[in-house]
Amino acid sequence: MLPDRLRLPLRFDAGALAAEAQAFPESRWERHFNTAYYEGDWSGIALRATGGHLSLYSDPAAGAAGFADTPALAQSPALRAALAAFGCPLTSARLLRLGAGARILEHRDYNIGVEFGELRVHVPLVTGPGVEFLLDDCVLAMQPGECWYVDVTRRHQVINPGPAARIHLVIDCVVDAWLRALFAQAAGAEVLFV
Repeated sequence: MLPDRLRLPLRFDAGALAAEAQAFPESRWERHFNTAYYEGDWSGIALRATGGHLSLYSDPAAGAAGFADTPALAQSPALRAALAAFGCPLTSARLLRLGAGARILEHRDYNIGVEFGELRVHVPLVTGPGVEFLLDDCVLAMQPGECWYVDVTRRHQVINPGPAARIHLVIDCVVDAWLRALFAQAAGAEVLFV
């Protein structure tokens, strides 16, 4: 059985990735489309999206073939290298920023999970004291540069008391043999997927 959270055996240079994320002008950060799910600044930049368009909202019905790199990714060599570390097909990839004093309200995401053939991973780039990612009311302590699978179909919320923005690279991965092997390596087990 797949756990609801798992640190994967991938490590990234959070400093280099954060530098590229923070180099984007404010005008490139798009307000998150789920406005009922947050208070304060929750914004992002699409790195892979439906048709390669610079839009945070991607059509989940597009399938892996319908996703492409965006112009934002083209100008970001460290972020391109991070995505290239994944040996599975990727659908959506984006930078998500939660501003100081902002919070993502408790919610669940849908149409993502093993049964849909796609999983979500987080790579924290910038975080700060007091930032809390709660999954089913338990704090998930993700550190910059780590790579985490998070079952976002479960209740989750994020609180950033400040003083700076928190930025994650969030990637939706197609479940294939490479991803299954990565999860098995992380969990020390041969079979995780049912």
